[in-house]
Amino acid sequence: MSYRDALAGRASLPKQLYHITVCTHHRQPFFADWKTGRLVVQELKRLQDENRVDSIAWVLMPDHIHWLMQLSDSASSLSDALRILKGRSARAVNKYLAREGRLWQRGFHEHAIRDDEDIQHIARYIVANPLRAKLVGRIADYPLWDATWL
Repeated sequence: MSYRDALAGRASLPKQLYHITVCTHHRQPFFADWKTGRLVVQELKRLQDENRVDSIAWVLMPDHIHWLMQLSDSASSLSDALRILKGRSARAVNKYLAREGRLWQRGFHEHAIRDDEDIQHIARYIVANPLRAKLVGRIADYPLWDATWL
């Protein structure tokens, strides 16, 4: 467990499923432009390719991300995985937008999924966010989401 996880009362457990939410700095809608959002998506996929996490479902909204993921055996901690995602994506987005400064809020909100929770229901809730926000009429029309079995 990292020092940050201990301070936040987090237990980072390998193979634990988490529902993560992270907002952009001052809720700025950086990802209203889907091309900017694709830079974050690339970093999500990179974490998976590096075997740090297993992404079950995610949606990148204009000013935040919801992510259902599982830590891999090789991941050092939940905080480390989020630090890597936020750092890499901030560098990529800032370069693309020719800007400097914070992209993400400090910290993140996490919910460790219990054995009795319906993972598929949580995944559907996550990817339906653009519908509830009335950004699209069909989830298929929203470009910044994915799920393993929906």
